[in-house]
Amino acid sequence: MPSTTVAVGSSIGLHARPAGIIAEAVVAAGVPVTLAVDGGEPVDAGSALMIMTLGASQGTPVTVTCDDDAVLAQVAELVAADLDA
Repeated sequence: MPSTTVAVGSSIGLHARPAGIIAEAVVAAGVPVTLAVDGGEPVDAGSALMIMTLGASQGTPVTVTCDDDAVLAQVAELVAADLDA
């Protein structure tokens, strides 16, 4: 399954607001997407709660995995963006 690794861009990490935005985009895309931090188990990116369990702070590398290249790029862009701005 294709994947890419990006650094978390949100200034206070993947808390409720950015996690909700990412989960909403994944649900709208309708394809499975997972997120994982180094050494951690992948979580369902369609669930804001699961994204928050990653405990990813700003700058933490997160691996985004998805079979759909366009969705993979979209979610990776969201993870890397400062969604608190």
